[in-house]
Amino acid sequence: MAVTSKASVVCEKPSRYLKQLVSHWRHRMPASWEDSVATFPFPDGPRATMAARNDGIDITLLTDDQEKDEVMRGVIERHLDRFAFREAPLDFDWSVNC
Repeated sequence: MAVTSKASVVCEKPSRYLKQLVSHWRHRMPASWEDSVATFPFPDGPRATMAARNDGIDITLLTDDQEKDEVMRGVIERHLDRFAFREAPLDFDWSVNC
């Protein structure tokens, strides 16, 4: 069953954090950054798109099941918190649709 999760995260330097995340994950997948949008096609199926806004990041995560969704949300949160360490932990308010 396909799962779509979305979150909006408020932070001070959204573009900077996403560029760092693309650079960090680029060695594991064909991550990309274009027009303030980062795309992450994870090797085992999930796909995340993150768009930088003036005041934060909009995240959309697509997975095949709820278990993978929970795991991937945690991966995204830990990595963004690492790059935003000065203002971490960020507040991830996820909405999940199955």
